Order: sequence, then C-alpha cells, then structure tokens
Amino acid sequence: MNSRFYTAKEVSEMLDVSQAKAYQIIKGLNNELSDKGYITISGKIPKAYFNEKCYGEQVI
Repeated sequence: MNSRFYTAKEVSEMLDVSQAKAYQIIKGLNNELSDKGYITISGKIPKAYFNEKCYGEQVI
C-alpha cells in the first residue's frame, strides 16, 4: 500500500537537507495544517500538501 505521507527521511532526500532540517520543515507545514483545522501526524506530512507548498503542484 502506498502511503499518503512523506517521512522526514524522504523530505530530507528530496530537498537535500539534513533530517533535523526536514523535521523542522515538516513541523512548520503541520502547524499550518493544524491552524486550518486539519489533523496532523508528527514527523509526517501529506504528500499533496508538501508538493503544493514546495513545488506549486495542485492535486485534483
């Protein structure tokens, strides 16, 4: 089964940053989602939201 979330390891590889930095990025994005009323999972970020914020892709 394909996960709907990216992990910190995946984010660090995609953005070529340390895992510590990836966790900071994920935390910031999760805070944005939480402020909008969404449930978040620590250390993971929904692929659709990450792609939209980092690459400008919108998933229909």
